[in-house]
This record gives sequence, C-alpha cells and structure tokens, in this order.
Amino acid sequence: MRIAVVADGEGGGWIQELDGSPGPVRRVADLADAVRRAEAEGVRPRGAASGPGPSGPRPPRWVWSSGEDVYPDLVRAGARVSRCHDVALTEALLLGHDVRHAEPHSLGAAWARLHDRPVPEDPVRPLGEGTAAQPALFEADRSTLPPGTDRLAALGEVHDDQRRRLAALPDRERMELLAAVESAGGLAAVEMSGDGLPLRPDVHDEVLTELLGPRPPAGQRPAVLADLAARISDAVGRDVNPDSPAQVLRAMAWIGHPVSSTRSWELERVDHPVVPLLLRYKELSRLHSANGWAWLETWVRERPGPDGLRLGRFQPDYVVGGVVSGRWATRGGGALQIPRAIRRAVRADPGWVLVRADAGQLEPRVLAAVSGDAALAAAAAEDDLYARLADQVGGDRERAKIGVLSAMYGQTSGDAAPLLATMRRLYPRALEYVDAAARVGEGGGIVRSWLGRTSPAPADWQARTAGSEGERRRRAHGRFTRNFVVQASAAEWALVMLAALRQGLPELPEGAGIVFFVHDEVVLHVPREYADETVRAVAEAETRTRTTLFGDTPVRFPLSTTVTDSYDER
Repeated sequence: MRIAVVADGEGGGWIQELDGSPGPVRRVADLADAVRRAEAEGVRPRGAASGPGPSGPRPPRWVWSSGEDVYPDLVRAGARVSRCHDVALTEALLLGHDVRHAEPHSLGAAWARLHDRPVPEDPVRPLGEGTAAQPALFEADRSTLPPGTDRLAALGEVHDDQRRRLAALPDRERMELLAAVESAGGLAAVEMSGDGLPLRPDVHDEVLTELLGPRPPAGQRPAVLADLAARISDAVGRDVNPDSPAQVLRAMAWIGHPVSSTRSWELERVDHPVVPLLLRYKELSRLHSANGWAWLETWVRERPGPDGLRLGRFQPDYVVGGVVSGRWATRGGGALQIPRAIRRAVRADPGWVLVRADAGQLEPRVLAAVSGDAALAAAAAEDDLYARLADQVGGDRERAKIGVLSAMYGQTSGDAAPLLATMRRLYPRALEYVDAAARVGEGGGIVRSWLGRTSPAPADWQARTAGSEGERRRRAHGRFTRNFVVQASAAEWALVMLAALRQGLPELPEGAGIVFFVHDEVVLHVPREYADETVRAVAEAETRTRTTLFGDTPVRFPLSTTVTDSYDER
C-alpha cells in the first residue's frame, strides 16, 4: 500500500492511500503519530481478504515530495518508516535517464511539466548549519508548487506519472529497483544524521592539542602552525604566508625551484628543506580548518555521559546521489573525509560497540560481475582478488592492483601500459566492457550503470571537436565514461546493501543502528549485547545484495566486519 503524505507545517498533515483509485483524504493532527501507528500495525490493501497471508497487513510505502523536507521532523518525533517513494530523488533519476540532468526535479517542477506550465527552479538548499541549526517544523514550502495548488493531489499525479514513466523504460525492473533503493538511501541519510556518529569531544580536543598545540584565541594560528610558518620563512629567507598560494609560488621561484601550483604532489618533486615544512603545514592547516575546534562546536552535539564522561554525536548533512555517479556528498561537516587522526575520537558509548563493515576491492569485483568476464569472476571469487591476479602478472600483488586500476581509470603511461596489455589478454570481456564505455564517451555519447543511472552528456560537445584541445577533452570524457560504468554500479551495490541492512537489522533500542556510510563502508552503533546479531545481519545483507543485483554469480563481495570500541581500531 502506498500512502501519500503532505505536512501542514504545524506537525499535522494529510494522508491518502494511492493504490488503485485514490482513497479518501484524511486530516491528521499529529503526522508523526499517524506514521508510527501505520508502521506498527501495517496497512491492508483495500479489497484484500482478511486473515494472514501475502495480502495481510504490511508497512506502507510512504510517498512524499522529498524526504529531506518531511522525514527529519518525523525522526525527531520518534517515527521511523520502512520504505518510501521520494518524488524528488526519483524525478532526478528519470530526468537523468533522458539525459536531462540539469533540469529541476522538485515536486513543483515535475507537476509543472505535467501541466505544460513554466518550470520553477529547485529551491536552493543552503550549506548545512550543523547542530546549531534550529529544528524546523515540516517545511511545506519546498515543493515549489504554485500558491493554492492542492499539494496532495499534485503529489498523487506526479507519483502516478513517475510510475508510468518507469514502467515504460526498456530497463524497467532495474530502474524501479534503483528508484526504490535511492529512496531508501534518503531514509538512511536522515536517520544517520539524526542519530549521529558517536564522537568523544574530550578525545577530539586531545588529538588537536597533540598535533596543533592548545586552542588559540579566535583569528590566531595554533602554536604548531605558527612555528611551522616561522620556519618556512626562515628556510626561504624572506617572510612567507603559507596560507597564501600566491606567496608560496613566489617563494618557490625565489629559492630557484619554480612550480606551477602548490599541490602536494608537485611540491614533493622539489628537493629543498622548505618542502617538508610546507607539506606538514598544509596537512595540519587542513586539519585545523576542516576538523578543528570550530568544526566540533558546529557539527557535534554534546551531552553528559555516566561518571561525567563527555559524549557527542557528529551529525553531518548528507546529500543522496550528490555526485553524478550516485555517490553521496555532504552539505557540511565533511563526513565523507574524516581524517585518520580524528578517527581516534570516534568511540562507542559505554556499553555499546561499533560494528564496521568494509567492502574491500569493491569496484574490480563489480567490474567482474557487470562484464560477465569468467576469468575475472573466478579471481573475484577469492577473498583477495589482487593476490589471485598477481599469479598471472608475475607474482606481484601491487602490479596486479595497478593493472586493475589502469583498466578502470584509463591510465596508459609508465608501468600501467604493459600491465594494461596483460589485462586485455587475460580478461578480454572485462576490458572490452570499459573500453566500449570509453569509446562512447569519446564520441560524445552517454553510458548507463548496471541499474540504469545515466552519465551526463558532455556540454558544448560540438564546440569541443576541433583541434588538439577538442581531442584532449574527448579523451577526458572517455576516461569519465569508462570509470562511470564501474563506479556508478559500485555505488548501486552500496545502496542496495544499505537498504537491505536497514530492513534486516534486529529490533534495536532508540539511537542504535546505522550511523555512518561512505562509498563502500558502513558503521553501526549498537549495545554490546546486540553485536553478534548485527554482524549476522550485515552478512545476510551482503548475500541479499549480491543475489538481488547479479543473481547466481561466482563473484563474491567479502566484507571485512569488525566489532570495536573505536573507529581507528581494526
């Protein structure tokens, strides 16, 4: 049963059953309570026989304009849903499938296209404000519908239209699965942000103090950075502000080692005593600006724990499908790039544990599955794919890894060239799969992932076709499409895994569950007594993901699953 949801901005709203002919509109004073009861009791499809069986009550699939607008307030009110249809996320997938990636995808935009009206721009979502942001009531104004429009009727119309468009696609079943798991990802993103990743503020402060010195007054450099800045100036022989790329470039030219940029890889080529100082300054300055004391105050909600212990929750603002390949992004907090040093501060609460599941070598395993290359699939049936490949490329595991990455990313220079030739000989179907994607990209075409996510077409393609610059851009887009078919399919594996894990977890106390997700890794925070059940749920989710996506494939996706008290422990 599908139930449309519209919030009224005051904690209540309207709901309507959508299966078959739309049911009556129900006004509810407490939307979160209505959602909780429907999830607990289940909803029997209208006209279904009474009694147990397949037609018995099931949790509904909630239909809303955007989970980013509706679901956070439900979560704050203690209501969690099993599944949903997110109109905005689904519209983005459908537009992308038609190579219309840049078009607005809000409910209002989709409704306007249905009625041949001017299409409004999507609302601009500001960068996240962290834990200082005031929780809003249901934000009913982000749909961009014209004033006075019946929002529930518009939601039903767009939902029906999206289902028709999905059903008409040649890759219907895969795109329907993609829309379902993308929507499930939207649920998980809100839940993870609401629950937060456990982080100890006192340990975070200890880490910063060890590396940077005591917290400085606002506007001043920490002691370690100030010392490094002074040593950099001494090494150059003139005052240099290492925070200014222009001054660093002038300084490098002054000492006789001109460089074209201040990127680390370019500085590392220079043999001069100032280079290690500059590299260390860049590293610590990045830590201070991205994950320093100000970050802690903005993004970590602190609360007292037992025996005066300081406990906290890191609550980033996730963006589902924020990258064209389907990978996630964030609007603030940098959740997808937690530095190794800061991981020491990510610790389970007393009596709880972190369950970490990491899918190693995910992309080459996905390539084996989507290409149907039997030889590569046989290697991917092993726990260590690179070790198996090493036997066929001279016994060097690192060379085997370089060969696989060269195949996926189109690297042809240096040691990669002979390894790529070996890969083509040993795994012809896998290499032809990515080579074909590269050829399509070089020709200005689009490619699709395993489930149907579509790559954007290159902009101004006709203007790029002439001369050496056109050739360079064609090859660059070919490298993009070569990697897209693998990376986007790997992102889908992770989405299906996340959705399966949400459904397969045991009944957990409030605040327990999935608290972190990045590309090929998921972290759960659970009471210690639930650790074994959670580990089993992770293993079952991996099996379900593999069979859902690839059926009876010999390819395996082994997860490195650990139960630990701290994120930096393995």
